[in-house]
Amino acid sequence: MAGRTKFDEMLGGWKRLHGLVEANKAELPHMEPFLAKLGTLLEQAQEVANRQNAMRAAKQEASKEVQKLSTQGNRLAALMRAGLKEHYGITEEKLTEFDLQPFRGRAPKKKKDPGQPKPPETPPVSPGSPPTVK
Repeated sequence: MAGRTKFDEMLGGWKRLHGLVEANKAELPHMEPFLAKLGTLLEQAQEVANRQNAMRAAKQEASKEVQKLSTQGNRLAALMRAGLKEHYGITEEKLTEFDLQPFRGRAPKKKKDPGQPKPPETPPVSPGSPPTVK
């Protein structure tokens, strides 16, 4: 909200200037048209700022409602998915129609080739240190 603070500061500066010029209107008759225009701009800017604040509050309320509906929808969807698995069984391919992955068993483990010798382990060498000789 850094931009909002700058806008508020700017409006505050306009209000102070308007008030000061208004207080010294007798000495500054040539500023009268500008004073009136600044007063009009101040009213318009304040109205827009009030509308913006109302919209911000409405957006926050809508965000809360979206969060609440998301939670409820996710819970209901999880319940329905569990119900589909219960109805059809976890291994049935019919589950794919509902974007569910049927259980197809675990993939077999890959066996290591026993014919290959294990490479010798070498200690890590730090940069700048001489290599060790065994």
